[in-house]
Amino acid sequence: MIIMKKLENVFNKFDKYGQALANRLSKLPTLEEIKGVGKGKTVLITGASSGIGAVMARRFAYLGYNLAICARREERLEVLKAEIEAEYGVKVAVLTLDVSDYEQVFAVFDAFAEHFGTIDRIVVNAGVGDSRVIGHGRFQTNRHTAEINFIAAMAQCEAAMQIFRRQNHGHLVVISSMSAVRGLPRHMTTYAAAKAGLAHLAEGIRADMLQEKLPIQVSTIYPGYIRTELNIGAKYLPFESDEAEGVEAIMRAIEAKVDEAYVPAWPWLPIGIGMKVLPLKWMVKFLWV
Repeated sequence: MIIMKKLENVFNKFDKYGQALANRLSKLPTLEEIKGVGKGKTVLITGASSGIGAVMARRFAYLGYNLAICARREERLEVLKAEIEAEYGVKVAVLTLDVSDYEQVFAVFDAFAEHFGTIDRIVVNAGVGDSRVIGHGRFQTNRHTAEINFIAAMAQCEAAMQIFRRQNHGHLVVISSMSAVRGLPRHMTTYAAAKAGLAHLAEGIRADMLQEKLPIQVSTIYPGYIRTELNIGAKYLPFESDEAEGVEAIMRAIEAKVDEAYVPAWPWLPIGIGMKVLPLKWMVKFLWV
């Protein structure tokens, strides 16, 4: 942990220049520059009742999108719906969804498609982060994390792609994680593996679209640590972004319809490159121990 903080301090010394370079290289427009781009379009977001999902819903509404939002907690969705409709004047539809109920995933997605007529973008965001060290008798916890973050995400991708194929257009977005870049130790092992599986699933779907020459985009977003209400109690998150900065970076990448993006690009793009090439013992020493 001490080494990690020292590394973070090094990056902080170059933060101003790193941010400027990242923005210059990415050339992604700000949300203010594209305000109104979503007028007449609809975005479906899973896991939208809290955390990144709820903030994304607000930002998509700011851009003019109508919203199809779903999660397990209906009361929070209804509050979010009322606030967004009052502030932005867009249409918001709400349905409860437990993504581990795979039949319900297809039913909810199809119901939203029928309600709006067209779904222009689907964001596979629902997930959990509760995994444990392998070999310590916590199989059920790890199984749940793997099923929600991969199998349930696959169900969402399948339901989304069925809609997009019928429409012959659409944009599938999967929210993976920087932890997907390499196998990670301790409590990150199962979580990272599931998010890596999701990233590869999305790349395979993207390959299908290229091969079939269909007008359907597929984006994989790899967020770094973002401080939200879901992890507010965590003592230390290395290279963390606040909620506003983190979601801004996610949204800019989504609107650019990138194939893949490490966000925020500074410092996660250079860190991601390092994670791919560093020997495993170095990576573990510097990044996650």
